[in-house]
Amino acid sequence: MVRRLRYGNTNTFLISGGKGSLLVDTDYAGTLPSFYRAISAQDIRIGDIDYVLATHYHPDHMGLIGELQKQGVKLLVIDLQLPHLHFSDRIFERERQRSYLPPDESTAEVISCAQSRAFLEELGIRGEIISTPSHSADSVSLILDGGDCFVGDLEPASYIEAYGEGSSLAEDWKLITDHCPRVIHCAHRPDTVI
Repeated sequence: MVRRLRYGNTNTFLISGGKGSLLVDTDYAGTLPSFYRAISAQDIRIGDIDYVLATHYHPDHMGLIGELQKQGVKLLVIDLQLPHLHFSDRIFERERQRSYLPPDESTAEVISCAQSRAFLEELGIRGEIISTPSHSADSVSLILDGGDCFVGDLEPASYIEAYGEGSSLAEDWKLITDHCPRVIHCAHRPDTVI
């Protein structure tokens, strides 16, 4: 089951499997009260969220991760994201964002993309996480076997012509379309049905 949580500028999604759940992305630091209202409106409690995954570590995708970890939500990190985990720390510090808690990698579950299918299966979620680095080196996309695909800030496939057929954007979309997605869920745009 996929539920959209819209409480700021970033679409976030809660994916529930038979044995666990995964929150994909959060919004900016300081949006925790709005996050609580959004989950409450859908009869979700913090305790219903097992893991959180950021599609990448820009401020508007990971701003609540540290606070959610403090409340018992486990952080799922793809190994290629580790060097970027604290990318936003400087930004939040410069903005004097007092509510920001950096992610705690010491308690994170770190897996590779190759291990993602087995990990998700443990939650009762059928799918996999792939590297889609055209937006940023740490960007990943989650593709569910049922056809839902979560791409974060990946530029739309319609932009490939502007970037060029040999571009990294074209490569990312080739990987995604090889999985035959039916719905593309973006962080800042409406869903696209394929």
